[in-house]
Amino acid sequence: MSMNIFRLAGDMSHVFSIIVLLLRLRVVKNAHGISVKSHELFLIVFVTRYLDLFTTFYSVYNSVMKVLYISSTAMIIYTIRATQPFKGTYDKAQDSFLHYKFAVLPCAIIALITHLFQHKFSFAIKPIDLLWLFSIYLESIAILPQLIVLQRYREVENLTGNYVFFMGAYRALYILNWIYRSYNEPFYQHHFVVYVCGVLQTLLYVDFFYYYVKSKAKGGKFTLPSTNA
Repeated sequence: MSMNIFRLAGDMSHVFSIIVLLLRLRVVKNAHGISVKSHELFLIVFVTRYLDLFTTFYSVYNSVMKVLYISSTAMIIYTIRATQPFKGTYDKAQDSFLHYKFAVLPCAIIALITHLFQHKFSFAIKPIDLLWLFSIYLESIAILPQLIVLQRYREVENLTGNYVFFMGAYRALYILNWIYRSYNEPFYQHHFVVYVCGVLQTLLYVDFFYYYVKSKAKGGKFTLPSTNA
């Protein structure tokens, strides 16, 4: 994958979201409003997508970013689930989305069907390709548990809001990266599953983006509307 300003900005937005979340945990010293289940989904995404770390070398930059995403996400999960004071302040009742049942399993089934369709149901399954496809589907909805948690808390802490904003910006910038590459790379291969999932993932953030920008413009507290309103 070639480098361009949109891909670099997307990668840096993703890295910055991780830094902001780690800073938030260090400063606030609680896990209120943070969904561990979203991070568990993202960890599954990164592990299944980056198996090519063991088979193909693209660049130092590429390898470093992949290892960073996996290790930092695993560290966040461990910190909240296993260490104090974060473990004691993590609200399992709010982070109640059944992520394995309603995210991992459906995405695995859809990925298998898509993979078989792409190979004309020859059942010549390529595990790495299948897992990569699964990771694309799963990433499109991995942020959902986090958005549900924020909706339940309604009032969003500044650093938590920034973390989610940069996660959304990362995906939006990658859409611009795909558009740029399609016009500037003569042999660029289109992958419509990636496009559809990328747009879906970005659309999940639209409501959040609206209230985030609105709160920043007014300088007040960032509050999401009640679902009962």
